[in-house]
Amino acid sequence: MALYSETVMDHFRNPRNVGVIKDADGVGEVGNAVCGDIMKIYLKIEDGIVSDVKFETFGCGSAIASSSMATELIKGKPLSDALKLTNQAVTEALDGLPAHKLHCSVLAEEAIQAAVKDYYDRQGIAYDPKEFPDCGSCAGCHG
Repeated sequence: MALYSETVMDHFRNPRNVGVIKDADGVGEVGNAVCGDIMKIYLKIEDGIVSDVKFETFGCGSAIASSSMATELIKGKPLSDALKLTNQAVTEALDGLPAHKLHCSVLAEEAIQAAVKDYYDRQGIAYDPKEFPDCGSCAGCHG
């Protein structure tokens, strides 16, 4: 059996939504010191909808594929749906990741949460801090 699914390989070879949104409404950056992966997610929000999303990822193929898939899963969706995106949903959409690469899907979830939190902070939108359980540990929420 192949180590990576065809879906992972496709999103690694042909990542979707790569780049920067210069006037982003929310930006989230997270990293994993152990593996060296860094993900940065940019959100453009219109009427509560993720109208555009881009990413920059420095890392392995699984990190790039996870970033790409995560952006595809939230683009065009309500911000509330983006906030609910889980690493399990990213992994399932990729048709699985090897166990030692699951942290890549966790980074994608955390980067989106950090970007949403940044959007809320910039807009002065009140939120329950419990919605962002990992945000205290991420590096550069306002990056």
